[in-house]
Amino acid sequence: MKSLEKLFDLIGEILAVVLVVTWAVLILNANFHFLDEVPALYNILSIIRNYGGLVLIAVVGLEAISKRNIIFKIIFLAMLALIIVFLFFPDTYDSLIQMLPV
Repeated sequence: MKSLEKLFDLIGEILAVVLVVTWAVLILNANFHFLDEVPALYNILSIIRNYGGLVLIAVVGLEAISKRNIIFKIIFLAMLALIIVFLFFPDTYDSLIQMLPV
């Protein structure tokens, strides 16, 4: 399990650096508009900005629970799955709320 923890640690560090660079480039672009000629790169950086935080949270969380027992792993993975389902399928939340008796 130590090697898995080290792998998640390395991935988390790389993701953190990528996110910092992404945010810095996008903030500079907001002032100087140098990405106007490269809309594809701007779109990629925007996607990284929007979903990179969730990926970083998932990787750091997986690193943290890699040394915990199975109950904590199941709880963390269930909450992560819940976030992802509601993020990509927002109508699911409305469907679940409508199923509850009022």
